[in-house]
Amino acid sequence: MSKAKTNLVIDGIMFLTVMALLGTGYVRKYVLLSGSASRQLYGTKVHMYLLGINRDGWATIHLYLGYFLLALVLLHIVVHWKQVKAIFKNLIPHPKWRPLFIFLFISLSLFLALFPFLITPTLWK
Repeated sequence: MSKAKTNLVIDGIMFLTVMALLGTGYVRKYVLLSGSASRQLYGTKVHMYLLGINRDGWATIHLYLGYFLLALVLLHIVVHWKQVKAIFKNLIPHPKWRPLFIFLFISLSLFLALFPFLITPTLWK
């Protein structure tokens, strides 16, 4: 398969994955209501299912779709690595600044991915 066809297939699968992420997010937010929202609407907590899957099951699907999208983005970057390097060199022409930008980008990426494990949640009683 040519590089152009490979790119198109990867991009198409990425787009479909984003749409699936959007759909599963809608299921969690608007279709399968949280306990407090179902109590407010129905007067009691009801157990809701869509296609035989409860709210927590859809959250798991949403999470795994996110992992899959991350893998596709990384694959996309690998396929376009020469182009990424060339654009990066043009964007930051001074070679001494490049390691700093790379370090900051990786640090910010890791923080955004891991911040739920770094912050203690607030307990409400």
